[in-house]
Amino acid sequence: MNKITQLFNIKYPIVQGGMIWNSGYKLASAVSNAGGLGLIGAGSMYPDVLRGHIQKCKKATDKPFGVNVPMLYPNIEEIIQIIIEEEVKIVFTSAGNPKTWTAYLKEKGITVVHVVSSSKFALKAQEAGVDAVVAEGFEAGGHNGREETTTLTLIPMVKEQINIPLIAAGGIATGKGMLAAMVLGADGVQMGSRFAASFESSSHDNFKQTIVDVKEGDTQLTLKELAPVRLIKNKFYNDIQELYSECPTTEDLKALLGRARAKKGMFEGDLVEGELEIGQIAGLIHEIKSVTDIINEVISEFEFSRNEIRDLKF
Repeated sequence: MNKITQLFNIKYPIVQGGMIWNSGYKLASAVSNAGGLGLIGAGSMYPDVLRGHIQKCKKATDKPFGVNVPMLYPNIEEIIQIIIEEEVKIVFTSAGNPKTWTAYLKEKGITVVHVVSSSKFALKAQEAGVDAVVAEGFEAGGHNGREETTTLTLIPMVKEQINIPLIAAGGIATGKGMLAAMVLGADGVQMGSRFAASFESSSHDNFKQTIVDVKEGDTQLTLKELAPVRLIKNKFYNDIQELYSECPTTEDLKALLGRARAKKGMFEGDLVEGELEIGQIAGLIHEIKSVTDIINEVISEFEFSRNEIRDLKF
């Protein structure tokens, strides 16, 4: 029995990333209904909006789903309370110390997974009592690790350090990518960018089309002084680089970033001034598809590739 399918009681060891402005109840429920684990992204939701999405997700699927919670969220106590009141059974935490909420959530019978970008933090998450970790490589979209450790090197290094289930993330959008991650030691995978470019994603159609149009080299990790984030190279990204040439202070960067820049880009579809977060793997995403088609294709390619490897001769 696969550790991830067993932990979450799902068919396939595929987890959908809880991406801001992409991961509403429609995406989460579709992934869960297709055999993976769907996650509602709380990072872009006011508490009452999150409650609404959880309630709608429960109506849209009878399969397990979870909520992704960035712990730097200003209303974190209220968010956690809503998750408990709505009887969500799975929580993925990120952007903070796993010790803060893990024990409390587990007391409530909730399965807790923490997202890390290094072996050091994977160990801390294990010590905090989480049920599994997501190890996210430098290739990933959105907020990322400062160390720039790639998934190819991160997964085996984390695997060497921990004894709890390991989910690989960053640069995975295909069955071959999933198989590679599992050969390296992962028990399952988390995919964000591939699901962002789905019909069920809550992001704007302009953003989805941009994901499809992205080529190799069209994204870059930036804003390390604030919170490292991988962005598509648009006008806003170019404005950041221009500001860097003037040796800006952290306050200068914050002033340029402003408020709701990610919402403007991904949710409202402003491809010029918006913050467009996506992973390097977008260069391999050529079509917007349904969640069911995405998962079926990933699993089919995974099985085919696994059989091909068995036939490899040296």
